[in-house]
Amino acid sequence: MRSASRFLVALAAVASYLPSAFAQSAAPTKYTDPTTGIVFDTWNVPDVAAVGDTEADQTSGGMTFGVALPSNALSVDATEFIGYLQCSSNDTVNTGWCGLSLGGPMTNSLLLVAWPYQDQILTSFRYATGYTTPDLYTGNATLTQISSTINATHYTLIYRCQNCLQWSQSGQSGGGAATSSSFMLLGWAQAFPAPGNPSCPDQIALLQHDNGMNIFGATLDANAANPSYSAWAARATKTVTGTCASATATTISSVPVPTGVTYDYIVVGGGAGGVPLADKLSESGKSVLLIEKGPASSGRWGGTMKPSWLVGTNLTRFDVPGLCNQIWVDSAGVACTDTDQMAGCVLGGGTAVNAGLWWKPYTLDWDYLFPSGWKSTDMSAATTRVFSRIPGTDHPSTDGKLYLQQGFDVIAGGLQSSGWTQVTANNVPNQKNRTYANTAYMYSDGERGGPLATYLVTAKGRSNFNLWLNTTVKRVIREGGHVTGVEVEAFNNGGYQGVVNITSISGRVVLSAGTFGSAKILMRSGIGPSDQLSIVKSSVSDGATMIANQSWINLPVGYNLDDHCNTDTVITHPDVVFYDFYAAWTNPNVTDENLYLQKRQGILTQAAPNIGPMFWEEIQGADGIVRQLQWTARVEGSDGTTNGKAMTMSQYLGRGATSRGRMTITPDLNTVVSDLPYLKDPNDKAAVIQGIVNLQNSLKGVQNLTWTYPNASTSATDFVDNMIVSYSNRRANHWVGTAKIGTDDGRNNGGSAVVDLNTKVYGTDNLFVVDGSIFPGVPTANPAAYIVIAAEQASQRILALAAPQALAQYAQCGGQQWTGSFQCKAPYTCQYQNPYYSQCL
Repeated sequence: MRSASRFLVALAAVASYLPSAFAQSAAPTKYTDPTTGIVFDTWNVPDVAAVGDTEADQTSGGMTFGVALPSNALSVDATEFIGYLQCSSNDTVNTGWCGLSLGGPMTNSLLLVAWPYQDQILTSFRYATGYTTPDLYTGNATLTQISSTINATHYTLIYRCQNCLQWSQSGQSGGGAATSSSFMLLGWAQAFPAPGNPSCPDQIALLQHDNGMNIFGATLDANAANPSYSAWAARATKTVTGTCASATATTISSVPVPTGVTYDYIVVGGGAGGVPLADKLSESGKSVLLIEKGPASSGRWGGTMKPSWLVGTNLTRFDVPGLCNQIWVDSAGVACTDTDQMAGCVLGGGTAVNAGLWWKPYTLDWDYLFPSGWKSTDMSAATTRVFSRIPGTDHPSTDGKLYLQQGFDVIAGGLQSSGWTQVTANNVPNQKNRTYANTAYMYSDGERGGPLATYLVTAKGRSNFNLWLNTTVKRVIREGGHVTGVEVEAFNNGGYQGVVNITSISGRVVLSAGTFGSAKILMRSGIGPSDQLSIVKSSVSDGATMIANQSWINLPVGYNLDDHCNTDTVITHPDVVFYDFYAAWTNPNVTDENLYLQKRQGILTQAAPNIGPMFWEEIQGADGIVRQLQWTARVEGSDGTTNGKAMTMSQYLGRGATSRGRMTITPDLNTVVSDLPYLKDPNDKAAVIQGIVNLQNSLKGVQNLTWTYPNASTSATDFVDNMIVSYSNRRANHWVGTAKIGTDDGRNNGGSAVVDLNTKVYGTDNLFVVDGSIFPGVPTANPAAYIVIAAEQASQRILALAAPQALAQYAQCGGQQWTGSFQCKAPYTCQYQNPYYSQCL
């Protein structure tokens, strides 16, 4: 689940998950600098203290940024500009930093960071592809200063930024400004702590931006482009470089893969798919190796990441439900660094870092989305097995109470008065139209439960189960369509390096690394669309050792990308009571702390930021398709409304939506959402609009309730039509679909499936994918429980398959449409003859 207003991820952690509304006006204000005479279009961020240091769209001390453009920039897209940047400081030594994203989101955009140091303002260009410290930008952007001033409260920089509106990093290109359309998409962030190593722009370390951030659609008017631009630009003559010492190189220590050891099954990825699958496979008596890229999360498994008040306990940040939103504050060592979306690279994956919402599936989701063999009747037994192990709860405190429910009561009261029905959601999973409920979680005994507390416990108790942490799977090793092992490398200290093999002939590999992770491994293994495989082949790290082109398997990996389309709305009401879960990280309320530690009771047993009610509605479109809406209400402000009396209600458009996108891979082998899956179909947009209208009508009778986003003067249609469609503001982070399951073999023209009904990758005889990537589309609700159920189902189907057989001399062992075995008896090998035929010779 996303958090819409507490976007505190430091620029060092590169939060691309930004709100869609703007506290500052999109229309510019003309400003003429009195010293230089330069005329700017400017935009001001209000001087409003960020409540609890968490508000995304306000900043203490204010902030102003502006641009002056070349004279023809409103007819021809500019590549440079003169910038105005005024940022705030809160002490007499002028610490702090501020930053701009010249493409809006903080990932895959050129970033400019500025900070005062002694009597100068230093700057650094940065670029990030994921939730990690942004790299130095290696493109040809240059910044020269025109003027800089520093006083007791602010620092101001006027500068020329050349080659800043188009960028290229490690073969990945982009651009954030279509100045000819009188529009720029920008992002900003501001912080009071000084950067680490502030004298050296190349080596700074950025602390959390504790003074606000936002994404901003900036409208350009006639003042932006000026015939005096060239003369103004000629004043940019000062280059400020700072002073740098030699950088200290960092290395990761690795452990060689043990020699002579093989496994019947290697499962890649210890998340919602991989953990249950590894447990079920090891239960059958097979030897199983589960490889997790990241470190331990829960204290149960040796995790150590925790705030000071948990020191001395066996709990970590991942175990306490009330700390789940901490990932948006501090993602270092938690979030995956090789994708532009938020993904958990720790043991448990998403089930360790998300809000823990746990929904028994609406049977229509299986029947509408999935092929034969995966319909609701087929999934019934797996569902029963999963919910017998992880029943979940909508009252997570061990005293059976729900805390601070004033916000729930405000919205639930309005829904009930308008004819909606309150249900216990997991008792009646098929009642998903005009119903509302308390939030159901995977929690148990006041702690995060889920697969780590159940499936992994039983797996770890078996001698035939092994778990490797801190180890990345680079690719599968295969001979034609038969996999023999996986190549691994250390992701953190202590990870493994080398090739680990599976049992000869009968061994199998299952990828459960998530929607982006599994797709990336497939591509690095020569399985995917030819354009993406060519990028891998041209990469510095993989090119020389990638499998030969003639062994590539052309499948639509990365296509069919789907996610719940998120649309935030905000109301206020005087009865709402806000709880600052972020403050609980460093300075929890003593009563709440003791209640949790001693009894597992209280507000900290509930997921931040106090979620509920959950409510659902179905909307039938003009195309006859019924589209599912899920609303997630939570007690926090967003989109220009401060915390205190606000509730954000996020609408998720799910099952029935037809829009799809694409994930691709970059030359430095990071994954990006290159084509958004949101609102391409006008019927999808119509469902979003109608859902908002219906909710507004349902809450009309609630006295003292005020709509702030959209406000009373904005229609739902205008609200949705004018909202930017970006993953920054529209994602729910429930990504699925990049390795779709189906019977239409993707190797054939028009085929859309990557895996067959047994989750086996087409064109292989022993490679499988089991995670959210196989889902044909998003279901009604948060998908965690669905993925665990899919893993239960897949384990049964995989174990029921006949053991692979080695083929005799002269037998066919491959080809574009071959579905049999791809391996040969010794001493023969499967030799390529042509695209349609390989033979044991």
